[in-house]
Amino acid sequence: MRMAPILIAAMAVALSACGVIYNKSAVVAGKTPQGEVELREITPQSLRAANAEPYTPRPLPAYFSQTAQARQDLRAAAPAPIVDRPARPARLATILPPPVPAQSYRIGVGDVVMLATPKSGGTVEQLAGLLAAQSTRQGYTVQDDGTISVPGIGRARIAGQTVEEAEATLFRHFLDKNIDPNFSLELSEFRSRKVTVGGAVGAPGVITIGLSPLYLDEALAEAGGVRDVDPAYALVRLHREGTLYQVPLEQIQSRAGAERVQLAPGDSVFVGSGYDLDKAAAYFEQQLKLGTYREGQARMLAAQVEMRRAELSDQRESFAARLDLGAERRDHVYLAGELPKQSRYALPFGQRAMLADALFDEAGGVFTQLADPRQIYVLRAARTAPDRVTAWHLDTGNAAGLLLATRFELRPDDVVFVAAQPVTHWSNVVNALVPRALSGSISKSAD
Repeated sequence: MRMAPILIAAMAVALSACGVIYNKSAVVAGKTPQGEVELREITPQSLRAANAEPYTPRPLPAYFSQTAQARQDLRAAAPAPIVDRPARPARLATILPPPVPAQSYRIGVGDVVMLATPKSGGTVEQLAGLLAAQSTRQGYTVQDDGTISVPGIGRARIAGQTVEEAEATLFRHFLDKNIDPNFSLELSEFRSRKVTVGGAVGAPGVITIGLSPLYLDEALAEAGGVRDVDPAYALVRLHREGTLYQVPLEQIQSRAGAERVQLAPGDSVFVGSGYDLDKAAAYFEQQLKLGTYREGQARMLAAQVEMRRAELSDQRESFAARLDLGAERRDHVYLAGELPKQSRYALPFGQRAMLADALFDEAGGVFTQLADPRQIYVLRAARTAPDRVTAWHLDTGNAAGLLLATRFELRPDDVVFVAAQPVTHWSNVVNALVPRALSGSISKSAD
């Protein structure tokens, strides 16, 4: 019996010389061959310092975040506020509409023209019934048939004419009624030429185009300005005669890289996120239903939206294939120690991952027979001094400590290490010794 301890000790020395003794991994603070290691406890107070290092998650491509719902679900004309976007999207494309031809204003249905005559002279008496006795100015609205009805003269068609052409038309009507044509005509209200502005603006609605050209930036200002959308994502879409155009909001505000966009009568403008193609389509569809455009234009709009959706789908499938093949760059965290699975955890696109995500999503958890839940470490090298390592220590011996794991943010190239239980270390030693010892005994017996 006295020989047993001596034999076991001799066996341990012999096997140690052969490199069999199990050496467990551990986190050692202080100066080490790998660099200077600082040990810090993860507490509610230290979380702020641990999460303070600047980090922007890799964003998904902009086309991957655009909505692509079924058309029957696209019924909201106004966009929801854009909040909590993780990162600036890729550069938004600019598709400008063709220039609006310069032309004189032509009177249209709904416009109001003002007919004026001198206060003195026989004209007022001759126009009795034409103009009010107490006034030398009278307004007339152009009716749906394109005419105005002037008492004593009758109906005169002036829609589609310039002011000068309308004066000539009324001049002939005055002569036909043997009335002195001493009058002047002017436009007082512009109601026939208009554009609609909707989406993320302060006052969505209809804006009229007067004698002066109306530009896109002026229309946005008149609609109350852009609201509730991040300028980095904001895109102004314009529908004109069945064709979609778009201009990034930042480009409109800075007027960089493009001329001012002049609007044409019948244009429809929608302001929203570059991701909200479907919401823009819903708004334009609503304008079509209100009779702003012809049925043929509605079909053209629907075809263009479907083409955009198909293009987005192709881009997403290509991205997913590149991701599977490892052709897309990813940020990773590495998992080591006594875990069910030694692996690396890919940090998600567009959002931050927590320590608990890596432990329970990729590693399979830490509550095993081998792992010591009191010794969970996140090893992080300093960005400015790679030879300095901070070992953030989390003790989840009390399971309430796992709440801290749900708030500890991971960074690219972090190493998550879980130490072994003390009994696991000696179990590994025995497991290493016994098979080698038995093998030696069997060999001697055979000899």
